[in-house]
Amino acid sequence: MDAPRARSHDLHTPERSDTAIDVPVDLAHLRRYTLGDKALEAEVLGLFLAQLPETIASLRSAATERDWKIAAHALKGSSRAVGAWRIAALAQEAEALPPSTKSGAWSEAIEKLEVAAAEASVFVKKTAGNA
Repeated sequence: MDAPRARSHDLHTPERSDTAIDVPVDLAHLRRYTLGDKALEAEVLGLFLAQLPETIASLRSAATERDWKIAAHALKGSSRAVGAWRIAALAQEAEALPPSTKSGAWSEAIEKLEVAAAEASVFVKKTAGNA
């Protein structure tokens, strides 16, 4: 039996947009890529959660618009890959911020991302404990 193939839109939006964004991490999305392998799923989520504070720190320390956009884009991609749609949407908003809004809007974007990251971390720890 062949493995399910990812569609091009899989990394961009939740398949079930009505419910997938209601949770911090869409585990059904991730399972399509891990083929239900719980150990691989745990490893991927662990790597994502370990990298998350570093990427947010890169946003915080961004000295230029280019640095900001690179960090936001990286966060958007990694979040989409694991199904962290809320973080991905916030990262996409951050990436699109105009340079003239650097001080206030950048700080606000970081705060929202930190909240979403904390929610994702708690969610993953709870679901891993129940698996």
